[in-house]
Order: sequence, then C-alpha cells, then structure tokens
Amino acid sequence: MKKRTLKVVKDDPWLKPYENAIDGRHNDAISRIEQLTAGTGNLVDFANAHQYYGLHHTPDGGWVMREWAPNATAITILGDFNGWTDCAPYRMRRIDNEGTWEIKLPARAMAHGDLYKLMMKWQGGSGERIPAYATRVVQDPDTAIFSAQVWDPDQPYKFRRKRFIPHTGPLLIYECHIGMAQNRKGVGTYEEFRLNVLPRVARAGYNAIQIMAIQEHPYYGSFGYHVSSFFAASSRFGTPDELKHLIDDAHSMGIAVIMDIVHSHAVKNEVEGLARFDGTPNLYFHSGDRREHPAWDSLCFDYGKDNVLHFLLSNCKFWLEEYHFDGFRFDGVTSMLYYDHGLGQAYSCYDDYYNGHQDTDAITYLTLANELIHKVNRHAITIAEEMSGMPGLARKFAHGGIGFDYRMAMGIPDFWIKTIKELKDEDWHPSTILAELTNRRSDEKTVSYAESHDQALVGDKTIIFRLIDKEMYWHMTNGDDNGTVARGMALHKMIRLVTAATINGAYLNFMGNEWGHPEWIDFPREGNGWSHKYARRQWDLVDRQDLKYRYLGAWDADLMHLLGSIRGFDKLEVRRLWDKDDDQVLAFMRGDLVFVFNFNPTHSFSDYGILAPEGEYEGVFDSDNPRYGGYGNINETVAHLTSHDPLYADKHIGWLRLYLPARTAIILRKKA
Repeated sequence: MKKRTLKVVKDDPWLKPYENAIDGRHNDAISRIEQLTAGTGNLVDFANAHQYYGLHHTPDGGWVMREWAPNATAITILGDFNGWTDCAPYRMRRIDNEGTWEIKLPARAMAHGDLYKLMMKWQGGSGERIPAYATRVVQDPDTAIFSAQVWDPDQPYKFRRKRFIPHTGPLLIYECHIGMAQNRKGVGTYEEFRLNVLPRVARAGYNAIQIMAIQEHPYYGSFGYHVSSFFAASSRFGTPDELKHLIDDAHSMGIAVIMDIVHSHAVKNEVEGLARFDGTPNLYFHSGDRREHPAWDSLCFDYGKDNVLHFLLSNCKFWLEEYHFDGFRFDGVTSMLYYDHGLGQAYSCYDDYYNGHQDTDAITYLTLANELIHKVNRHAITIAEEMSGMPGLARKFAHGGIGFDYRMAMGIPDFWIKTIKELKDEDWHPSTILAELTNRRSDEKTVSYAESHDQALVGDKTIIFRLIDKEMYWHMTNGDDNGTVARGMALHKMIRLVTAATINGAYLNFMGNEWGHPEWIDFPREGNGWSHKYARRQWDLVDRQDLKYRYLGAWDADLMHLLGSIRGFDKLEVRRLWDKDDDQVLAFMRGDLVFVFNFNPTHSFSDYGILAPEGEYEGVFDSDNPRYGGYGNINETVAHLTSHDPLYADKHIGWLRLYLPARTAIILRKKA
C-alpha cells in the first residue's frame, strides 16, 4: 500500500527529505494517545487527574483527599483544623501500587478558609509540602509562608455566560499582568482589573487579553514564570471567584481571555513546589544533568512519564473548564523542543529541526496538549512562544503539525530593536521593513508584535523609551515642541501601524506600551527596597488632556478598531504597491485599504506617485492628524483619483499621487 504524505510535506516540498522524521513524530503522538487512553483515543476522558487527585467533596458531603507520591512512607494533613499536628485522624493511606495516597474525612473535619499542608515522610527524611493538585494557595502576609487553603464558599461564582466564541479574524491581543495593572503603588487585584482595566481594553479596540502570572508562583518578581502550584490561581491578586468574575465580564464585552501557561519548567522550591515532592528529585522532572534548566534556575519536566502527561494535560483541561479561559499562550516552547533548550542556536536551515537534537517526548506532549485543548473547546486559541521557527508548529495535527493555532513572530521585536539601535533614520529601508514583517511561513498563522514585555523590564527599553529616553520626563506636555519627542512619537506610530497592518493571524501589544508608558517594570526586590513604584501602570498619564500620551493612545485605539472591523483582515494578501529605499517610501494594499509610509526624516514629497489599482481613494486617517499629536499637514477630506498611464493600462493600475510629509503614515480606502 502506498504511504500517505502528510499535508505539511505536500505544502512545503523542502520538507520532503525529512518526511520520515515528520511521520515519526506524528505516529509517536498517535501511539501515545492510544497508550494513555487504553485504545479509546479519548484524551478528554484521560485528562481528569484534577478530578481524582487533590481535595474534593464526597457525595455525602464529606471530604476525600488524594495525592500521588510513590516514594512516601507516610503522609498526614496538617492544618488549622488539627492544630498543625501529626495526628492519626488526618493520616492518609496508600491505596495502590502506583503510589496513590487517600484519606476520607467527615464534613466537619475542615471548613472553607482553613489552611493546610501535607507532612510528607520518606525513607531517611520528611518535609512539609503543598499538595500538587491544590487549587487555592495563599501566602501569610507576616511570615511569607505559603499554605494550601480550603476553598468551599457557600455561594460559589456562577458564570452568567456559558458559551463564548472568540473573534479571531483578526485576533487583537492586549497582554497584561494583573498585579501591575493598577495605578497605585502595590499589587493589583482581579477586581481592580475587572472594573478599571477591562473597560479600557474594550474602548481601545482589542478583542482578547492575554494574562500573565496566573498560576501561583512564590516570587512575585519572577513575572509568573517560576510556577509552584499549577492548578492554583495566584491568590496575591484575589480569589478564584473574582478571577471567574473577571473572565465572565470580559466575555460580556466580547473579549477573549487567554492564559499565559507555563509547562516548560517549574520552580525549584521544595516546600511550595513539586521539587522533591515525595523525597525523590525526579518524580515530575528529569534526573541527572537534564533536571535543571541551565539558564532559568528551574526544573525541567520529563514529558516521557505517563504521570507527568496526566498532570499537565489535566492542567490544561482544568483551566478551560473551571475558569472558562479561551486558550493558552504556551511559554518557553523553544526550550521544550530541543535537548539544549535552543540556547545559542541559529536555526539557519531545515537540518537544524531534524538532526536528532529534538526532544521527541516534549514534541509529543505539545501535540497531545493541542489535541486535548481543541477537543475540550473547538474554539480555543493556542499560541506558541517559539523562536527557532520549527516547521509545522502551527499546523493541525491531522496535517502532520504540532497543532498550535498561532506562533509568536519573535523576530519582529528583535528587528525593531536592531533597527532603532544600530541604524540612522536615513538608513531605514522600506523594502527591508516589509520583508522582515512578512517573512513567515505562508501555511502557519503568527502573532506579530512590535515589542515584547521583556523590553519593558529593567535592563531593557521599550520602543518609546529607546526613541525618546529621558526627554519623556520633561517634554511630553502639549505645546512643548521638542524635536526628540516629535521624532519618537512619529516613529512609534509608524512602527506600530506597519507591524499591525502586515499581520497574518494576530497582533499583540503589552499593557501600556500602546500609549508609550514612560517607566520600565521593576518588581519589588531587595535591590530597590521592595518598592512597587515601577510595578504598576500610570493610567493617569494617558488620561490627562495636557500630556501627549493621549495622542498615542488615540492612534492605537483607532487602528485597532479599524482592523477589528474588517473580518478576515489578517487573511487578505499583503500586496506591495511601492517601495523606494532612496526615498524611504513604502506602500502596500490589503483588501480595499492602502497603507502608505514616508520614513524619510527630512523630506516631504508633493504629488508623490504610487502605482495602485485604478479608481478613487478616500482618506481613512493619518499619523499627522492633530488628534494623534501631528501637525495637520494632510487634508483627509480630499479624494484621490488615479491618473491613467498607458504603460500599465492592461494591468488596470494608475498613479495615485499623494502629499507625504516626512515621518508620516496614511491609510486610504479604495471606493467601490
């Protein structure tokens, strides 16, 4: 029988030499699904570890607690209810050969709000542990000690909206961090975000939020990437019910909620996390040299273990069903894909993806995770943070891919950093800009973004800070015509427009960057006196009518509303109309919209000719409009008719002649 060729290979002939490797990965995933599900193929039923392990009510109203700890010799629940003592009524018993421990307790044995931990004993040692499947973990404000907490309110939150379908054409993502989303100095809450920030997101035209730092993490300054309790929503921001209310309200506003999920590694903490949970170093993780991540000071999951897959796949299902998240952005995917975590690798040819340095267990896990997520919710969104460019990452599993819906276009922020840092303004070449922004696999959707959240952290700079730097502190008042600020604002608007206008899937912005937030992010730590001064967003700046930040906010909002109003905008062809590097002028068309950029820092052009489809064009908006902090040199009410050129008559294109002030961008619409 003739062997079938997977669609990823059919669509890219350059993958033909690696067909056996691609088939092997695909078949590995099929075999793993069969093995894990005992031949049923039903991953949804398999991913129920959280419904079995952890603390749950029994049908009679009592309690049952189960944990997987094969190396343990004894486990006792310690808590407020027993004076934190190792007493017989709260001792668990081992119930199988796999290492499952269980205890059943009457309803009166514990109550809502009680704190508890496990006293874990093993041959030659013991230690307090937070249950691996704890869904509520809190930190004592005085001692900073973490404990699990019984969460069993009399009136648990009930979602008003049972079903939500994200708007994904295009997907416009507002990346955010709950704790630093507030104006005051301190840790923000789910409630503050729900009441104060969600309305801003809706007004700004974004149709999705991507929330960082949801999974519980001991160190606030880790930005949420050193996770300890994978099933617990961070309590420093509020309660589980308050997070559910936030998500419910977002859905009522038409905003999808994507969770930044961390399955690429785990915190090394032993009391709070999974490290040496039952006394063994490799219960969830690799042993030996592969146990610790060489760059992140964290532990690496062993995706070849059934129980690890059970844990992580169940974690995906839990967040979808319990909190109604609309999907996930998987952090650190490159680190998962390669044995060397992709550190210091260039990935310059296809051989680099099929040379035996790939972690097949991790690839299988990611494939299974995507299959599961889309089975639980067929409208769910999955995004891979991946920089190596592995082919097929954002292709359907049935086609031979790993199954993500989108991959992060991580080269774009790097390109903008390099351009701003290393090139003089007169050396910005439009042909290079367009090539870099559209350099992607045609068969995979990407998330384009001008700058990452990492650029806002201490030690790096956002785009606006690189462009304006210290002048932001002195010259952002209306009427202060500072040349550095004028240049920075003009380029900030143009960079964001050209990046957003060339997407082939989604666009992402980090909270506050759209209007040029002036401060870096510095979480409270010993080095800054545990200050929250820079771990917040100063919304009052963009709200003030006397400051220029509002112009950048208005530009971004109008752009998001425009792109969001055109269904399927991200699927429209990016049709290059003009790029002339010596003039520094670029023009391209998507659908009936024409985007024109003059990156030239000194030259304005009158009656500049661009070849475009014949017809009449009307102005939509331009970056020189005073509404956006410009000088009002362009009359948007003027209609533009193409002039006929017999050389191009057979192509039905003519000359569109425009006035292009220096450092401006214009959006036109072709009339029907």
